[in-house]
Amino acid sequence: MALIPAYNAGEAVGKVIRDIAALDAGITTVVVDDGSTDATAAEAAGAGAVVLRHAHNEGKGEALRTGFAHFLKTGLQAVVTLDADGQHAPCEIPVLVERWAATGADIVIGTRKRDIRKMPPLRVVTNTLSSLLVSLSAGKYIHDSQSGFRLLSRRVVERVRTTSRGYGAESEILIKSAARGYTVVPAPVSTIYGFEKSYIHPLKQPLRFLGLMVKSIFWRFERSD
Repeated sequence: MALIPAYNAGEAVGKVIRDIAALDAGITTVVVDDGSTDATAAEAAGAGAVVLRHAHNEGKGEALRTGFAHFLKTGLQAVVTLDADGQHAPCEIPVLVERWAATGADIVIGTRKRDIRKMPPLRVVTNTLSSLLVSLSAGKYIHDSQSGFRLLSRRVVERVRTTSRGYGAESEILIKSAARGYTVVPAPVSTIYGFEKSYIHPLKQPLRFLGLMVKSIFWRFERSD
């Protein structure tokens, strides 16, 4: 299953879904429309995805939890998450699946080659700081911790519970998984930076990093069921 959290991604989400279908791998695509005010839901449904909708924008963490709850109702053993804006190449989903099959890892992260000459400056700063923080909090080096292109095993989705409403949920998953001894491995994928809209706030983000650092102290010692 492919899970796409989406917010006002009507211009791009349809192509992402069609590119997944073009793999001809029998992948069910689920889009969680997180309170979009544009045609995201209609475009996703028209492209053949299962669409789950939030009445209001609740944040990426909530969108992921909605999608994961749907995933757990299936008999599938893994779910791939990717962004709706075309930043991840659906044709590389098999790269994550093959890496999972070869390693038996609990999480496979689509790791982008970092060429700072091509990256937006704000992304360079936030990605570097976030990866450093997540790695320190997890107690192990996490490759490209801010990549939303991931494969998660069923047991991670079942046992690692998150509370973060926004983008911090992705870091929370990694920190808690590493603390529980679940394996996290990288898989090389393409680096795509186009004209996708970023919701990173240059002033609020440092405060979020600080909050994440404090929360991570407790996350590492939480018990999973």
